[in-house]
Amino acid sequence: MKDQLEENDTGSAVHCWWRSAAKFDECAKMKPEIANLSNISPTLRVLRELERLALVAPEGLEELRHKLFAYRSGDFWLPTGGVKKEDMDIPPVITVLLVGFQNAGKSSLVNLMYSVLGRSGLIPFTRTSSGTATGYKALYMEEHNVLRSMRNGFCVFDTRGFDYERLAESNEELSKWMNRGVHHNQLCLRSGDNTLLSEDEEIEIPLSRSLASKYAKRRVNCVMMVANVAEIHKALRASDMNPLEALNQLFHSAALRNCNDNPILILTHGDKLSTEDRIDGRLKICEHLGISETTGVYDIMCLTAYGFATDEFDPVTAYALTEAVYRGLLMSDRGHLPKKNLLDRALLVLSWFMCSVGAFFAFLARILSKLGRRDKLKL
Repeated sequence: MKDQLEENDTGSAVHCWWRSAAKFDECAKMKPEIANLSNISPTLRVLRELERLALVAPEGLEELRHKLFAYRSGDFWLPTGGVKKEDMDIPPVITVLLVGFQNAGKSSLVNLMYSVLGRSGLIPFTRTSSGTATGYKALYMEEHNVLRSMRNGFCVFDTRGFDYERLAESNEELSKWMNRGVHHNQLCLRSGDNTLLSEDEEIEIPLSRSLASKYAKRRVNCVMMVANVAEIHKALRASDMNPLEALNQLFHSAALRNCNDNPILILTHGDKLSTEDRIDGRLKICEHLGISETTGVYDIMCLTAYGFATDEFDPVTAYALTEAVYRGLLMSDRGHLPKKNLLDRALLVLSWFMCSVGAFFAFLARILSKLGRRDKLKL
């Protein structure tokens, strides 16, 4: 592994921030063919995972980009259960939903996707909360074609950030998105927003609601949970567990239990921390969420409000982002269900009818019970 690092250092301008960690020398001396990774510490496992990304990134980035450009919805589906592909309910476009709390970096992540996947350079495609006027809130959900292709097989939705102090409202809104679907320019109004709206925005809201039916409604296939690791780590140092506990409740929300896999966790703003704190924050978050610190978790440096990287742009960041999207598409195509046939619909209508009949007789029994008690009192 040490020889591979020396080869990677020569002729590569990759900024590998984790190589300044105290335990990196121990990681570099480890043999790559370790059979049981559970015997090594979580910190070393994270360092090995970051080194894997650095090793694969120079050549693997273009390969994954090509797969994403050639991808069409259902391409990664594999035959299971004896059901043919044409009998599966596969949407025309896979929908990836970005969720997280305020200032997590969702919009900056979208800008980075355009830069890496759509090759847009440093042009920002969506407005971020950083670098804007105080009190800015994204009231509308946005659908993004991050590949900038007319034949894109997936789209990414940027959503409004949740509030740490309103977890019940956040879970309810997330449940609506998962059950009813989402569409472009979907209004995300919450309690207390009326005081923040200008006169022009109040006029535009009825118009946007009338145009909502024009946009295609998408069924959510994959969720990416975006978390501000710098904010959470700072709160933990101040003995404040609220941000981490709120993330845990959102991550394990009942609305996301429709999926077999956990949401993909994207950690942002790690560049604001020291190397040791950045790794420590990742470990504490993964431990509290009860997930692996190396699988389905990505530490990604996002773009700023002006479309520039917070540090020099490197292939490791680009590859980590591309792999996260690729993993999301694999999970989505694995979760498709068979189409409902005529018999399924008939059974559904019959079950609704039986429930209605049962509710009617329960109501009738309650009324007759009250009438019977009244007659007994008169006697």
